[in-house]
Amino acid sequence: MKLPHAQAAVIEAASADEAQSVDALAAATELPPETVTGALFELEDEGLVAVDERVDETVSITDEGREYVDAGLPEVRLYEAALEAGADDGPVSMGQVIGASGLEGQAVDIALSNYARKGYGSIDSGEITADPDADPDADSEANALAETADATGSDGGETPVDSLETDAETIADLERRDLLERSETTVRSATLSELGVTELMAGIETAETVGQVTPELLTSGDWEDAEFAEYNVEADAEAVEGGKTHILRQTADRVKDVLVGMGFQEMEGPHVDADFWINDCLFMPQDHPARTHWDRFALEQPTHIDELPADLVDRVERAHREGVGSDGEGYHSPWDEEFARALALRGHTTSLSARYLSGEEIGDLEPPQRFFSVEKVYRNDTLDPTHLLEFFQIEGWVMAEDLSVRDLMGTFEEFYAQFGITDIEFKPHYNPYTEPSFELFGTHPTTGELVEIGNSGIFREEMLEPLGVDCDVMAWGLALERLLMLMYGFEDIRDIHGTLCDLELLRETEVTY
Repeated sequence: MKLPHAQAAVIEAASADEAQSVDALAAATELPPETVTGALFELEDEGLVAVDERVDETVSITDEGREYVDAGLPEVRLYEAALEAGADDGPVSMGQVIGASGLEGQAVDIALSNYARKGYGSIDSGEITADPDADPDADSEANALAETADATGSDGGETPVDSLETDAETIADLERRDLLERSETTVRSATLSELGVTELMAGIETAETVGQVTPELLTSGDWEDAEFAEYNVEADAEAVEGGKTHILRQTADRVKDVLVGMGFQEMEGPHVDADFWINDCLFMPQDHPARTHWDRFALEQPTHIDELPADLVDRVERAHREGVGSDGEGYHSPWDEEFARALALRGHTTSLSARYLSGEEIGDLEPPQRFFSVEKVYRNDTLDPTHLLEFFQIEGWVMAEDLSVRDLMGTFEEFYAQFGITDIEFKPHYNPYTEPSFELFGTHPTTGELVEIGNSGIFREEMLEPLGVDCDVMAWGLALERLLMLMYGFEDIRDIHGTLCDLELLRETEVTY
């Protein structure tokens, strides 16, 4: 029987009594493992060998995971600090506990997102409690990390999954947190079949085959008598996972395309801004609860903006103190320019709208005008499936004469229809800076529940008059992540955004328009 060189070498090295792995056959034949694998598939098709496959799973601990083995998981450290602060007796300031825990940066977000999930206590309105019955020593994730670290040693090696006592669910959780890395290896072994033994005993000859067509082969005419090697196009190939644009960014780009197509121009502006632009220009009273440290992220250095337009400051202060128009009363509450100069991460991109409408950003605007932005905002919210500390807001406004709520609703219906969402519902709402105002809701495609997706209204005269705008302006702030939930059926924002996002989900989700 004539066989190509690789197949002949493999069948002669194979055994009918003992299964031999690809690596063992590669060592025996001095051929590359991928060449041996291809030869085995061809021999199997001819019925000369039997090929068995198994998938071996191994895990290794990441640098971050090894750091937690030494220092403790962030949520455990937060719990221990909460106990020290007396949070097992009653609520304690979350800032105090975080400071005592020694957690910084991203570790704080990780601790907060896992604290309640594991039953260590609760976090609400800037305060934290600790469950006195919680047992950090029984934390399955911490114990699994320790076990893996012991099994893999200090050199960061791998260990078989089935050699660990940790359950599969805990390993999956640690993998999602990027504390463990799982690897899958397909191990193939082969044994000679009865036909293979018979042919081997009868004698195997090596047939010269051609694996590549060359210019010399063509010009000489030798290709007519050559025997070409066969290729198995169904054989496994190495998985290559290249980079791609995040689905959230793709959706943001799609939103921008839609709004530009509807005649809007894009706004840009600072992520850190003065409270004056973020709140005061929006006719938000300075004693409003949303302007306390519980809801905003203030800057430690620098703490205040150097300059504000003096005339505009005077007009905004007068609107707060006295109101606008003959029926205006204002808030009759304290107003302090020093407070207005305080710097913070913007809690909404309506600060950009205030900058543009006032003429401070690109000069005075004459109606009609349409502007939008799709940028990140920051809020001191409690983490849950629909809330994050930072997210993307779709800001927009239209300046024109004689606008109405019907115009605003029609704009939303046209916008969301571009994404296949046609069941928008509206609910009256209160905002200090719009009247009338309403929230938007959409139906989640998987759960069937109503999901709040935005807030909107017609800007009040008390906001527009100080900015120098003497016509109607309708405006809105929509959540990009909530739009993504309605489009793709995600039930938890943290699956696509943040430290616990599911990378496999992001790789496999098909982006549609």
